Amino acid sequence: MDTLEIIHPGSLTTVQDLGRNGYQQYGVPVSGAIDSYALRLGNLLVGNSEGLPSLEVTLFGCRLRFLADATIAITGADLSPTLDGKPVDMWNCTTVKRGGILAFSRLKSGCRAYLAVGGGISVPVVMGSAATYVRGHIGGFQGRALRAGDVIRTIRFEGSIPVARIPSGYIPNYASNKIELRVTLGPQDDYFTDNGIRTFLNSAYTVSTQADRMGYRLNGPRIQHRAGADIITDGIPLGAVQVPGDGLPIILLADRQTTGGYTKIATVISPDIPLLAQAKPGDEVAFRKVTQDEAFLALQAYEQRIQQLAKLLGPDTVRFDNV
Repeated sequence: MDTLEIIHPGSLTTVQDLGRNGYQQYGVPVSGAIDSYALRLGNLLVGNSEGLPSLEVTLFGCRLRFLADATIAITGADLSPTLDGKPVDMWNCTTVKRGGILAFSRLKSGCRAYLAVGGGISVPVVMGSAATYVRGHIGGFQGRALRAGDVIRTIRFEGSIPVARIPSGYIPNYASNKIELRVTLGPQDDYFTDNGIRTFLNSAYTVSTQADRMGYRLNGPRIQHRAGADIITDGIPLGAVQVPGDGLPIILLADRQTTGGYTKIATVISPDIPLLAQAKPGDEVAFRKVTQDEAFLALQAYEQRIQQLAKLLGPDTVRFDNV
């Protein structure tokens, strides 16, 4: 069913789900929503299963026309969404009539908003996922960012319209321009001097203008290697903090390369990636060391929190698993 027409795509708008897992050994990045928390909650609000494709809207300028009645939820960054010129409540289930114009006009907080549509966005599944990997022209809508004139199809919503709102305690605060990220050291922390490790853990860094879905380059104190930055190429996990020869860290994200030959001093734990996803150039980043056990407990608590929320939204909400 034709549901959305792109009037203006804004800075960058793509179709994303929870990513393309199982293909990194072939050089295919996982991709998917950088702020997976916001995508999952948006889907839960409109009665979808958590991982269905949604639109990831970056910064501002995106304008859409609805070609059919729809149930939507907007989560993530506050980009001042309006429907026919009137503000739209975020983290809330909203009904839109055919012909409605949804606009993301101004950045208030965060960086990336997510638009979930009841029934889910319908695009071809490539290697088990609808996620867009723009550099590789894979997945999403014709393997690319959306353009003016594109028409997005959705699965017809057959269930009752959910009436749901995310409780305030589950809504992240994106207003701060200072973010603390928990990290586990390694896998190559032994390639850095003791002073280099202290510099990394006790310094404030700022997000540079070289920040995109692939990764964030940071500016700040240089981290000292023992000898050099080069290693035998190995795999790169989500959140890896790579430190090349210039000593400035790069945090690698959803569209990261699958392997790399620079030392990785640490890895940002999974529950903190969504907060990093909402950081903008100029925002401040600091790192705090945690143990692997602490990281595991944090992930467990994070997942339990999402499942508790799914129950709070009610057992009568229809869940769509098709894409």
